[in-house]
Amino acid sequence: MTDLAWLGRTTLLIGAENVQKLQNAHVLVVGLGGVGSFAAEFIARAGVGCMTIVDGDVVDPSNRNRQLPALATTHGLSKADLMAERLTAINPAIQLIVLKTFLSPDEAEKLCENHYDYVVDAIDSLSPKLYLIAAAYKRGLNIVSSMGAGGKLDPTRIKVADLSETRICKFALQVRKRLKKHDIRKGLKTVFSDEPAIKESLMMTDGSNFKKSAYGTISYLPATFGSVCASVVLRDLITM
Repeated sequence: MTDLAWLGRTTLLIGAENVQKLQNAHVLVVGLGGVGSFAAEFIARAGVGCMTIVDGDVVDPSNRNRQLPALATTHGLSKADLMAERLTAINPAIQLIVLKTFLSPDEAEKLCENHYDYVVDAIDSLSPKLYLIAAAYKRGLNIVSSMGAGGKLDPTRIKVADLSETRICKFALQVRKRLKKHDIRKGLKTVFSDEPAIKESLMMTDGSNFKKSAYGTISYLPATFGSVCASVVLRDLITM
């Protein structure tokens, strides 16, 4: 029998029946950077019984200012492996599926053929993000998608809204425009900030992993995005 004493405070807040709902749920988290790593941890700490985590990247020194698995001692190691170790240390009974891959269209389609009670899109590169959203949307999966967390400082400007209602966020604008080609205009729950990005913090990258540019970041902002994504998942799961 699984020891649920560690979920005593959670049970006190939401009740044993809702804790059981979380225990029975399967959540997919794609992208384990500044947003996704914290979202995955918060979901695990709430007692979700099964998770699939996906990320093909390894820890880079530049990740240490904002990403949960990034330490001075973990440079070059797989983010997915590090998060798997951390999540099982939190909940040894969690069922984990660990995929160390970057999403192509075919991989996104195949991934979304499985059943998930919720999908967290924490991808910060546009093309793989669109692959995942389109595949999940087509299959009617519950999904929350994180928009741009870079270039911003004020966590109180973070909102939860349908994609069609996002504003200010240029990343959300690009997602909206591209998804129209898939005939997706609304019905996608998003986490975004209406704080204008600090333009001076933008830098160009080498274009690897589908990413041509990036904004500067601060420690707490992506983590707050991850927290809000996790809250959407958990609150929806207990009301289903």
